[in-house]
Amino acid sequence: QVQLVESGGGLVQTGGSLTLSCAASGRTFSSYVMGWFRQAPGKEREFVAGIRWSGASTYYADSVKGRFTISRDTAKNTVYLQMNSLKPEDTAVYYCAADQRVGIIRRKEYDYWGQGTQVTVSS
Repeated sequence: QVQLVESGGGLVQTGGSLTLSCAASGRTFSSYVMGWFRQAPGKEREFVAGIRWSGASTYYADSVKGRFTISRDTAKNTVYLQMNSLKPEDTAVYYCAADQRVGIIRRKEYDYWGQGTQVTVSS
């Protein structure tokens, strides 16, 4: 059973930084892709960043490119999302997701999801 547990959310001022963590367990993730998504109140869940666990290729939404960095620590089975220069529009619940299908990386049809962590950016 795949389990994804996010942590690291919180309240930060505009321009600040946060690092989200996603601890993955229950499988060998070497062939998986991992994604970060976010959902703001009244909006659809949207892709933020993705990474291929094996080769560490990374993918970003245009809205976060240059500000956010996704990475993974294979020894700890953990994926990170370093968020810099945060803006009020980054306020959302952030979700970690995992799937074996590489082609899914920017789409919402991941098989496994974490419970989410709240990020609030004050103006």
